[in-house]
Amino acid sequence: MKMPNKTMPLLAGLLALWPAPAFAAVAIVSLTPSHASPQPIGQSISWTATATNSNAGPLTFQFNITPPQGSLTMVKDFLPGTLKGGVWTAPSFVWVPTGLDGNYEIQVVAKDFISGQSASKTATYSVKPLVTGSTPVAQQTANPLVALFSAPSCAKGSTMRVAYQTASTVPIPSGTTNWAKCQPPATMTLEVAGLYPSTAYTMYAETDTGGKITKSATAGFTTGALPANIPFPTFTANPAGADTAYPITLHTFSPLGMGSLYPDVATDLDGNIIWYYFANGETHSDRLTRPLPGGGTLTLQDDTAWNPKVPGGQLQFLRQIDLAGNVVRETNMGVLQQELLALGSMDGGPCTAFSTPAPVDSACTGAFHHDAIRTLPNGYLAALIDIEKIFPVGTQGDTSGLPVDIIGDMIIVLNANWQVVWYWDAFDPSGGGQGYLQLPVTRTAPLGETCGVGSPGCPPVLLLSKGNIAPLAHDWLHANSLYYWPAPEDGNATGGDIVWSSRHQDLIFKIDYRDGAGTGDIVWTMGPPDNGLLPAGDFTFSNTWADPWPWFSHQHEVGIENGGTGPMTLMDNGNTRVSPAPLGLGGKCSPYDCDSRGMALTVDESAMTVTPVVSFDLGGYSEAMGSAQLLSDGNYFFENAIVFDLALESNFGYSLEIGPTPPTPQVGPASVLMDLAAPQHYRGWQMQSLYDPPTT
Repeated sequence: MKMPNKTMPLLAGLLALWPAPAFAAVAIVSLTPSHASPQPIGQSISWTATATNSNAGPLTFQFNITPPQGSLTMVKDFLPGTLKGGVWTAPSFVWVPTGLDGNYEIQVVAKDFISGQSASKTATYSVKPLVTGSTPVAQQTANPLVALFSAPSCAKGSTMRVAYQTASTVPIPSGTTNWAKCQPPATMTLEVAGLYPSTAYTMYAETDTGGKITKSATAGFTTGALPANIPFPTFTANPAGADTAYPITLHTFSPLGMGSLYPDVATDLDGNIIWYYFANGETHSDRLTRPLPGGGTLTLQDDTAWNPKVPGGQLQFLRQIDLAGNVVRETNMGVLQQELLALGSMDGGPCTAFSTPAPVDSACTGAFHHDAIRTLPNGYLAALIDIEKIFPVGTQGDTSGLPVDIIGDMIIVLNANWQVVWYWDAFDPSGGGQGYLQLPVTRTAPLGETCGVGSPGCPPVLLLSKGNIAPLAHDWLHANSLYYWPAPEDGNATGGDIVWSSRHQDLIFKIDYRDGAGTGDIVWTMGPPDNGLLPAGDFTFSNTWADPWPWFSHQHEVGIENGGTGPMTLMDNGNTRVSPAPLGLGGKCSPYDCDSRGMALTVDESAMTVTPVVSFDLGGYSEAMGSAQLLSDGNYFFENAIVFDLALESNFGYSLEIGPTPPTPQVGPASVLMDLAAPQHYRGWQMQSLYDPPTT
């Protein structure tokens, strides 16, 4: 959890290579755009900044923007520059203005984290409107399936959206963007997505003024073809009974431990691609974690951050992208490590801080993983990062005779400007006692998963040392999803809490967050009693259908539906359930018990009971990944993400819409309304549009 501010520990690792003189000075030399001001909305502009430092460095650079009618916002957090001839050059900052026209202020900050000194420089840049008359215009973006639509200004207090339809006679349904607030005197510009390749459209603005809708003149737009240099997945569709209120499925692909061959894509119910995002870089290491209201996504990506020794394919960046694929905002592991140290974290620093071999009690953070959500109040977001820590010989039953590297997890909360303001550390015993007693490091993972350097499905393993540390790190928790549970509206609670899923413990945890005022204690754990080998969770399962293994195991994407008032949904991968005895059912399981399951559960925190609503056989066993979602009409969406087909000798992911049928709880084979088969997935979401994501 977040602790009181302490004297900042000495920065180690990468920064420790540069001792600071007593009177270090930092000065900005230049801040230069690739295109002279003014430029129209949608123009890609690269900013170059240089600076000097009387210290040896390193010098890091941050970029901030103040938009018209707005306030200063961090858009690219501190990254080390490069030194040549006594001048430091910042990493390139690419800015694509797609919002308001008017005057922007672009600020660069250069900071030496050892001396603590910094300097800044600000430039004013004018962005011209795309539309100059009374007729809207639509132009191409970097994504051939996304249009940039611009309309004349609308009255204050009104809202505007874009409606679109195919220009031909082909009966393809029309769609709309989200409603956006009018901000006169600026023109209105919105990204239009959800379009088919190589298709002509007509588009127009709808303006809502006090409930009265007016339509603008139309603008024509023709999408481009899918790029030939990107390998797109193909889908096999069976959409006969699908809910047409949710006509879009968003897919993100990920082979275990590697960058995906495929871009993230959105499809219609027939599997036709209507949007994609392909991250830059050779490894294409992109984990789309959550689609965002109004369009765009949060994504975890590989790129060079502060520690160049972190192997490729590891997720060093948290980025927000818009629908055209532009990076709207980003932060990185290196600067977050410094912020965690400043908050007093003993485990949150860089792994380069330690000698080799790292001594017992050494701990550090390595990368983002699995999840980041932006559903906390005030625009805050939460993300998962891994921790490595060295424990004494024999910890968790290790028999190597060497100190043991154990991988745990940290939850970090970032404010609206993406700065760390709160954290929860699984290894930190100072959170009030209850949390540490409920999650002692002696509680081993039921299936004993381990990680080596470069192991598939593992974070970067940076503290192993051959002959000095046990050969494999113990992947103790393997958190894989976050959910912010709002406080109930009865007024008895004082803020929302955080629910997280631990795959390797077969447990779900609720953390006392209370909108930043919580203790960080574990409020409760939920999960199976591992046949007496490990402690059970705090809840009792109401096994209404007498299943031999009613609980979930190695579960994914846990959330509470209907804004925190509905059932808990999750993907029950079932690894422990199908494992050999004594932990699981092994060869004794029926087809239902050997398949992965889609579950919805009623959680009673007063009686501490869990009661099944549905537990669907998803028709195959997925060893990892997956999604769960309740739709507004009572149907469910589940992603059975990695199912091996013996006949084809390949893994597939199945996007399934399932309709519940009486009696409840519905147990056993699912009533499948939609089945989209494609290469193995990471996650998926069924959506009303690309502007309206699920709330879980």
